[in-house]
Amino acid sequence: MNSPLVSVGLPLALAVIMFGLGLSLTGADFARTAKTPRVVAIALACQLLVLPVVAFGLVLLFGLPPILAVGMMLLAASPGGTTANLFSHLFRGDVALNVSLTAVNSIIAVVTVPLVTNFAIGYFEPSGEDGSVGLQLSKVIQVFAIVLVPVGLGMLVRRWSTEFADRMDKPVRIGSAITLLLVIVGTIVSERDTLAGSLGDVGAITVVFCLISLLVGYFLPRLLGVADRQAIACSFEVGIHNSTIAITIAISVLDSTELAVPAAVYGVLMFPLAALVGWLITRRQVRAEVAAK
Repeated sequence: MNSPLVSVGLPLALAVIMFGLGLSLTGADFARTAKTPRVVAIALACQLLVLPVVAFGLVLLFGLPPILAVGMMLLAASPGGTTANLFSHLFRGDVALNVSLTAVNSIIAVVTVPLVTNFAIGYFEPSGEDGSVGLQLSKVIQVFAIVLVPVGLGMLVRRWSTEFADRMDKPVRIGSAITLLLVIVGTIVSERDTLAGSLGDVGAITVVFCLISLLVGYFLPRLLGVADRQAIACSFEVGIHNSTIAITIAISVLDSTELAVPAAVYGVLMFPLAALVGWLITRRQVRAEVAAK
């Protein structure tokens, strides 16, 4: 796993993606969270507390091998992805809340991802292809560098020139998506034997985890009195993880392709599952509106 494609290409692709996220963020996105602190706190509690506990329980229930168990915990700790904004828009969620949550999550993940991953490594004691897997201080700093620094640089560019940031937003998104696709495809091809042997182990657990994430993200806020549009935003923010971060950390930081399998499988399955849950929620809304007339 020391090829330039992985050691340079994957972190670079993630850095460009996070830079693109920074280009779309302003201080107002963070300030907006102060207007709805209760909703933000509920969503973050689902993301940071409930999901790791759910993932840990599912890992034990499904009896995953140690390396895949750590991969699931790494996935659970990864923040929501920017794709959540698109799904929230499609299914009438509060997109502004999604943007704020994505911004806050990207910052908090620098701390929470190493914490959860280190716990999982200590508990499951996995062994990778090259011996033991570990997330030492130097690797924590690396996570910080590839997640937070590009976001900060993107925000600085936007502050320097909003017009330039808006003009560059689309090219950066397209370029980062193409780069990421090439890197992931190249990695899959080169490590196809390792991946094929693990796909059967994580297919069912990733489906269950994705559905629980989406449903907890919607129903728990609703039970706590959050408005429907905001609960929809929470659902997609909690359920649509930034699997790119998890894959990058697994492959280029922890040097394990197998550890990246849960995030890779989740990254494919979450789209149809999110669309299904969004459709069911929308139908539920329509029925409620009809019943109220």
